[in-house]
Amino acid sequence: MYAKAIPLLLRHPSIFVMPMLAAVVDLLISQITPYFTDAVGGLGNFIFQILVQLVYGFCFGVAVIGANNVWRNRRATFDEAWEEGRHKAGGILIATIGFYFLVYAAGYIASFLGGGILQIVLQLVVAFFLIYTIPAAAIGGMPGNFAIGASFRAVRENLLGAAVLAIAFVLLWIELPSFVMLRFGIGLGVIEYQLVLAAIRALMLAYLAFPFAKQYDDVAFRGHW
Repeated sequence: MYAKAIPLLLRHPSIFVMPMLAAVVDLLISQITPYFTDAVGGLGNFIFQILVQLVYGFCFGVAVIGANNVWRNRRATFDEAWEEGRHKAGGILIATIGFYFLVYAAGYIASFLGGGILQIVLQLVVAFFLIYTIPAAAIGGMPGNFAIGASFRAVRENLLGAAVLAIAFVLLWIELPSFVMLRFGIGLGVIEYQLVLAAIRALMLAYLAFPFAKQYDDVAFRGHW
């Protein structure tokens, strides 16, 4: 699945469009945020961060829809994925909010129970069981609250597959872009550095749409739960 995703993405570059849009929006918001928040000591940064996460959630949802169409040998055009994503936008956005809210709530509760290590562990556990939340809303068309339950059931059905997917997500989405820029981004100007970083993040998110779509689709629609 992970190996097949590479040629599939190369043959269907339209999957890359929405992740690239999200990365550009992230870049633009990071540039304008200080103009609104520096005067008040950074107050309100979280609002812009929430906006960025919503954009990433929706754009990833559309990419997952497109990737799922590819796996199912459908036309897999950008217009088709965009139209389906537009109709499911409410569910995808609510699912994104629910994901981040529950992860934050887990960390907040853990901060009262045992401090830093417990906070990190509990947040990771919650994020792990919610890893299919956006695919459940994007592919399954479930309302945001039901997408959370669907993710939990899908993870429980295939713990090993979900664990591999979670590791791939952390390595490719979080670690790899920073590693590449640390290794090869020396000498780039500020704007060039940010543009290259945005492109790498978009590429990784577009690639990840394929295993996310395939794995959730296999468990949710071809399983027995």
